[in-house]
Order: sequence, then C-alpha cells, then structure tokens
Amino acid sequence: MTAQSFEINSIATVVGGHTTPADDHQGGVESIIRLHPHYPLETLQGIEEFSHLTVVWHFHRVTPDDVALHARSPRGDARWPATGTFVHRNHRRPNQLALSFPRLLHVQGRDLHVTDLDAIDGTPVVDLAPYFPQMGPRSTVTTPAWPAEMLHRYWDTPAQG
Repeated sequence: MTAQSFEINSIATVVGGHTTPADDHQGGVESIIRLHPHYPLETLQGIEEFSHLTVVWHFHRVTPDDVALHARSPRGDARWPATGTFVHRNHRRPNQLALSFPRLLHVQGRDLHVTDLDAIDGTPVVDLAPYFPQMGPRSTVTTPAWPAEMLHRYWDTPAQG
C-alpha cells in the first residue's frame, strides 16, 4: 500500500501547565485545554460527567528531522533494550503525535481544566474525547520490565523552584 497523506487541524490548545518538555515529573500539574472559538460550546455538552479524557496532541516544538526510524534504547540508556520506533512513545515517531489521559477537574466555557496532562503550554490538541473504560484493553495487559523502570518517576510532581 502507498502511504496516504491528509491534513489534520487542531481543535484546541494547551494553556499553562508544563512550560518545557521533560522526561519525568509530569504529575500534579494543572493546565487548560482551550477549545478553539469556531467550535460551538455544545460540542462539549456532557463532558463534565467524565473523570478522564483521551487527548491526542502534537509535539509542536520538534521538526521532521527529529524522527528516528531505527531501533534504539529508550532515552539513550543502554540498560534498556534497543526497540523500534513504534515501540517508543516520544516525539521521534513519524507523525509526532502523542496520546494522554488527563483527569478532568472542571469545565468553564471552552476551557477544560485538567491535571496530569504531559503536554506543554501552547501544544496543539488534535482530538479529545471522554475516556470510556469499556474501550480500554479487553484482556490482561502485559509489558516487559523496562517501561516500568524507565517511567518510575514519570508521574512524580515537579520540584518547586
């Protein structure tokens, strides 16, 4: 099959929260997902009844030159095995998209106040939806040991400076 190209426009922007990309300490930070004004408010009707969202966002501070289509150790750390591009969850992926599951705190007009969103201020949001547990994995989830080792500090709260 031939690769298909299509255009995707952002629907919202992340406001506040993290200001610089980081590998760890993503937890406890509040930010806002601000829906663009050309979407009617009713597109959010009922979302406040959900505790978590599914958010697709774009790594906007990178370039196509950052894409790495080869096996490499996560975070460049030789303790972890070299794995392919589609085994990593970072900006070196071909479309430079990420998927996050922040907790929805409250809704105020076009602003979705969230916590535990690992995107940074100014990030374009490509899509969002409420998280439905029924749409999650249907069987036992298994992973190798290295993701738990690598991410053991990921959701720690950032140090206050």
